[in-house]
Amino acid sequence: MDSDDTIERANRAKRGSPFLNTDQAAAYLKISSRLLKRLRVKGQGPIFRRHCRFVQYHIDDLDAWSAEQATRELRHG
Repeated sequence: MDSDDTIERANRAKRGSPFLNTDQAAAYLKISSRLLKRLRVKGQGPIFRRHCRFVQYHIDDLDAWSAEQATRELRHG
């Protein structure tokens, strides 16, 4: 799937619904969907919901998880 197309789909989804599927959420976070799936399995990724058999990510949860990942450069004294 073309990356620009995935990002555009994520942007359209954000305007229409706050929920994104795994591919859209990965594009939104600018990481691979494979990495996002691995993080989900390990319990280290963003909060997700299962709507029937479909995994969905709320944009607010993606933003919160991303903010938690922010780190400051360690300064050596």
